[in-house]
Amino acid sequence: MLTDRCKVFCGTANTALADLICTYLGVPRGKAEHGHFSDGETRYQILENVRGADVFVVQPCSSPVNHHLMQLLLMIDAFKRASAWRITAVIPYYPYARQDRKDRPRVAISAKLVADLLETAGASRVLSLDLHAPQIQGYFNIPVDHLYAAPVMVEYFQKKQLGSVTVVSPDAGGVERARLFAKRMGAPLAIVDKRRIDVNVSEVMHLIGDVAGRPALVIDDIIDTAGTLVKTAEALLENGATKVYAASTHPVLSGPAVERLMKSAIEEVVVTDSVPISAEAANLPKIKVLSVAPLLARGIQSIHEETSISELFI
Repeated sequence: MLTDRCKVFCGTANTALADLICTYLGVPRGKAEHGHFSDGETRYQILENVRGADVFVVQPCSSPVNHHLMQLLLMIDAFKRASAWRITAVIPYYPYARQDRKDRPRVAISAKLVADLLETAGASRVLSLDLHAPQIQGYFNIPVDHLYAAPVMVEYFQKKQLGSVTVVSPDAGGVERARLFAKRMGAPLAIVDKRRIDVNVSEVMHLIGDVAGRPALVIDDIIDTAGTLVKTAEALLENGATKVYAASTHPVLSGPAVERLMKSAIEEVVVTDSVPISAEAANLPKIKVLSVAPLLARGIQSIHEETSISELFI
């Protein structure tokens, strides 16, 4: 049972998701004031007593990423200084996750830096969703609960009854994610061999697996500019796939993404509300948004009640 010591606050990144989480938990959203000075400097004030409280701060660091990350850090610091008992950063979309290693000379490992910043600010633990690289959990010296949106999406596609579908990973890095999805769907797996030639620019090389005469379901964690997804869909159709569907947890949809999806041959793109999407994207008939609020609410409840959360990991 949730106690009155459990408090859920949020930043400005995705208030709709935070409100849904609060609805599922049956608790009111915490009272706070967000603002900024004339030069753009962010400020934050808690408007209720949180001394000794078990605080959950919901803030996906979507665009504008740096502003939302800074806001999250200030919120965590404010709760620490207000004597909260525990502060859990609920980050459905983890910022800088794609910069998780030195893949070229003289670059920052930004995902590790973000982990250090969250710990320094005062986070007691982190609850995240579909990290781009699961090993990011190892960057922290505090507990990290890493949830997956796969159960929500698998249920949706099972109801669609796609038939003899093949689950496809758009690159080698997403094979484990796609394999788990394929196992849940009882479907075979295919892999697209992709070579990235620049940031946000990739070239499909060839397909490993069989999609001929079958619908294909592309599984990824992020749709950013949608370039990779559209090229993957084209390659699958060229290799005999009858239809192409796509599922992705985080609909970043930056730059030409919406236009590319509208013009593509993809039948349907299923995403979650981990980050908010534009009204234009939300109104596209080929985009379906599923909510991860119940999943995150169950994670928050398990953390607060000190019960096992492992059943939510798979």
